[in-house]
Amino acid sequence: MAGFSPRKLSFSIIFLGLMTILGSQAALDVHYYDRTCPEAEKIIRYTVLNASMHDAKVPARILRMFFHDCFIRGCDASVLLDSTPQNQAEKDGPPNISLRAFYVIDDAKTKLESACPKTVSCADIVAVAARDVVAMSGGPFWNVLKGRKDGRISKASETINLPAPTFNVSTLIQSFTKRGLGVKDLVALSGGHTLGFSHCSSFQARLHNFSSVHDIDPTMNPEFAETLKKKCPKPNKNGNAGQFLDSTASTFDNNYYKQLLAGKGVFGSDQALYGDYRTKWIVESFANDQSLFFKEFATSMVKLGNVGVMEKGEVRLNCRVVN
Repeated sequence: MAGFSPRKLSFSIIFLGLMTILGSQAALDVHYYDRTCPEAEKIIRYTVLNASMHDAKVPARILRMFFHDCFIRGCDASVLLDSTPQNQAEKDGPPNISLRAFYVIDDAKTKLESACPKTVSCADIVAVAARDVVAMSGGPFWNVLKGRKDGRISKASETINLPAPTFNVSTLIQSFTKRGLGVKDLVALSGGHTLGFSHCSSFQARLHNFSSVHDIDPTMNPEFAETLKKKCPKPNKNGNAGQFLDSTASTFDNNYYKQLLAGKGVFGSDQALYGDYRTKWIVESFANDQSLFFKEFATSMVKLGNVGVMEKGEVRLNCRVVN
């Protein structure tokens, strides 16, 4: 994966002039910290930029962290809580074992507690950081609505409710609908896979003994399948082996959708988006128009950031433990 450079901060700006989102009981506000912690976003941005310059995997991990947090109990930073002897937390659930990059959020929180104690929630840090990694990688910029509070409950068992790479479109739509997100949100947010890497375990079932009729998933480009087979042989003894989800994996662009058109989606759930009439036209639209994808991705990220928001939680002093 290519390294980071400050020039990637020259991202396209998409201003969403939304002060609050209708239909939510929680009054999130773009200007929530203007008086109480005016430097909050700047502190988060430079913490994330610095971490990304030292580790090119940070952007994909932060973006995935935001998705995985909001899909379980809403955007309440429950994914950041550490397990205890009495409770196994979300971050130790099977889908989250590879999340990592929690140290970046810890670092931002430490700096924020120094600048404005007991003010900025961990949930808001994750939401702002997710926007920043997208923008730093060449993607859109949007105004993040803030004012979330942090939850006190985190259960590894609940991560079973995260969308799986084996889901078909009907199951994906059901999962997103439960969170107030529509079909266009599903396809737009799936584009977050333009940043990212997957280990073989998440897609190797498509490469070996796929069905009684096909050894390889027939929706997969045959040459691409052979490439993946070499990286992920059966049995696979290399736990680090895998594949980037996009051939330009350090740049936020619409190449992910172009790969779906070519049968080169890594996850079955990704490729399924191009094989279903409900989502195929949106995939094609985003593949043909990157600016449209950027606009819809930013809109959907604002909607996702409003899922299950808590107004009456706490502001954790340490993102890993409840107060």
